[in-house]
Amino acid sequence: MTTEAPTIDLTGSRPRLRRERRVRRLFLGAAVTSILISLLIVGSLAGEAWSFISKVDLSSLWDLGWFPRRDMFDIKTVVTGTLLISLIAMVVATPLGLGAAIYLSEYARPRARRWLKPILEVLAGVPSVVLGYFALTWISPNIVMRLNPHAGVFSMAAAGIGVGILVTPLVASVSEDAMRAVPHALREASYGLGAKKATTVTRVVFPAAASGIMASLILGLSRAIGETMVVAMAAGAVGGSLFELNVFEPGQTMTAAMTALAIGSDQVAGSNNAFQSLFFVGLLLFLMTLTLNLISDRFVRKVREKY
Repeated sequence: MTTEAPTIDLTGSRPRLRRERRVRRLFLGAAVTSILISLLIVGSLAGEAWSFISKVDLSSLWDLGWFPRRDMFDIKTVVTGTLLISLIAMVVATPLGLGAAIYLSEYARPRARRWLKPILEVLAGVPSVVLGYFALTWISPNIVMRLNPHAGVFSMAAAGIGVGILVTPLVASVSEDAMRAVPHALREASYGLGAKKATTVTRVVFPAAASGIMASLILGLSRAIGETMVVAMAAGAVGGSLFELNVFEPGQTMTAAMTALAIGSDQVAGSNNAFQSLFFVGLLLFLMTLTLNLISDRFVRKVREKY
């Protein structure tokens, strides 16, 4: 005679399951809300940008300079200024940030790392307006004017160096995390083959962390492109600017142009399309940063090493 095994209910406690469902719906709602907000932002930018394009003469988008009050919306002026300042910033941030990351990851003692890493991260929290004043009062007279005596107080070079200092902690922190994630077995294998410390860092650790390092540089570039206060204060062309390639001269950036238009002064004087151009520039800025993020994500997926 056989007896059937007793059935066991494995569904769990019903109150606990109800709580789990509520929590899942809460998180789903948060995710959907963030997506909707992003879509609304992009939609408002695209709608106002199209309204601006449909009202202005397209020839004004390729003119002598960016003077929105006079119906001169030269896109190449603000895009070129943004790229020049971002390039200067990355020239400053790349060696400083990677050098700090290599030291913290490979050379610093544990006690020194415990002190230096928080200090480096605190530097990332310095308000950009402080760095803007620093660029005007110290970087411009002590660095830029020594490189070019004919340079003025306001210049794209001073703004670029200031943005570079602002971006350095981001590059250093992300790169250091990427290098610390490289397994110690790779370092030990390199030492076992007779490699020196410098050779191990440059030939083993650095290539193994290449995806994270490149991601930090692209994140830094995106941060430099989107910086506002430093360029608005130090670049010297808030109201408008002629097209300029000389970094020792004042220049205009996309974020500084948006700042000038958003404060309200251009709504009450000059061209009626000046304020609407803010949305067009904002859409361009969004597309630039989105493209950089997509490139970064694709590159990281391509070269990522799995251990």
